[in-house]
Amino acid sequence: MRQYVIRRLLAIIPLMIGVSIVIFFVMRILPGDVAAAIASRGSPDVSPTEAEIQAVRDALSLDRNIFLQYVDWVWDAVRLDLGESYFSGESIRADIIRKLPVTIELGLLSIIIAWVIAIPVGVLSAVKQDSIWDYAGRIFSISGLAVPTFWAGVLTILLLSRFFQWLPPLGYRELFEDPLGNLQQLIFPALALGWTLSATAARMTRSAMLEVMREDYVTTARSKGLKESVIITRHALRNALIPVITLAGFMVSLVIGGTVIIETIFSLPGIGRYLMQAIQIRDFPIIQSVVLMIALVFALVNLVIDLMYGLIDPRIRQN
Repeated sequence: MRQYVIRRLLAIIPLMIGVSIVIFFVMRILPGDVAAAIASRGSPDVSPTEAEIQAVRDALSLDRNIFLQYVDWVWDAVRLDLGESYFSGESIRADIIRKLPVTIELGLLSIIIAWVIAIPVGVLSAVKQDSIWDYAGRIFSISGLAVPTFWAGVLTILLLSRFFQWLPPLGYRELFEDPLGNLQQLIFPALALGWTLSATAARMTRSAMLEVMREDYVTTARSKGLKESVIITRHALRNALIPVITLAGFMVSLVIGGTVIIETIFSLPGIGRYLMQAIQIRDFPIIQSVVLMIALVFALVNLVIDLMYGLIDPRIRQN
């Protein structure tokens, strides 16, 4: 097990190098001049002079050889020095540390809501196959797959304002300083994101349960006179969860993409909104740092998921 973990951790290194190369050079070949955008202070109505644009290039070393710029950026990133924002001049590492808890809390809450919804819906749909409960579960899953994340967020705000004359408070309140206010701000964004996440998990749970329920050991358990609830929870569900857990890695990617939209819609000061604002103003250091961090998180999550297989099913061993 230890050797397996070490090999997987070492495999992350070339992955991070590849991601850093792609994001760094792609940002440099995009149309437009970031120096001109900075000189104009992000306003399309301001036309900076060539001297002002050149002064920005000199100040940010944008005229240096692009490969030397990449090497310097990677070396700083290895030392956890993510640089400063082109526009605000603030430390990117400090910004990420301040905004990351918001995104983590929103993501975890969304994933918990998704699993709390998906597993009971999937199990009930499989156990009551071709019944009204099964059809209701299928409709729920298909609707969650069909509705984009941004539309789920907009629809949530519309329903709250139209029928309840209430909107989640703007800004962000710390969890330990104001738990109730924090929950009021995050529960509805998490529900909107969790609904779209639960659709795929519910369909996978149903398919896995239907397959497991036809296995010989389930038939043997029934022949022994075990209760149906014991058969479902202790025998069928445990084995059906193995392929379902694979979706956890996929969920992380959906959460990362979903938080960019949900945080923007609900005005949450998290990493997703931070990235969206940086993309709009072409703030290269922020985009590069956030994308690199997302790639690292995704790789580590997939490693944890692989290790969880052995905990759920002892027959699975990583060598």
